[in-house]
Amino acid sequence: MEEGKIRMFKKMLEDQLSELAQSGEMTLNGLKSEEHNYADPLDRASVNENQGFMLHIKNRESRLINKIRDALERIEDGDFGNCEVCGEEISYKRLLARPVATQCITCKTKLEKRERIFGT
Repeated sequence: MEEGKIRMFKKMLEDQLSELAQSGEMTLNGLKSEEHNYADPLDRASVNENQGFMLHIKNRESRLINKIRDALERIEDGDFGNCEVCGEEISYKRLLARPVATQCITCKTKLEKRERIFGT
């Protein structure tokens, strides 16, 4: 893959990582500010449900952060943009849509079909 495209993906991934880190800080601050004693059990339940939902979102973001870090590491190692299964170059359009992709569309499609059939 061209060096200019690699730099563009690196910047894109670093920006996304920065945004996720800032978002995480705001969520933690928001969760801390909601630590109140509510006399009404329904109010407390509502707050707990909201916190659970926010923690679920943060868990997903945490996994994305790990994938972004892995992608940045692949850039540094010179492996970014290559399918980890077949070794072919991942299409530019696929990487634009999902810069953390580790498989070409053909290999990813085969994996998803296997997962649907075998449930793994």
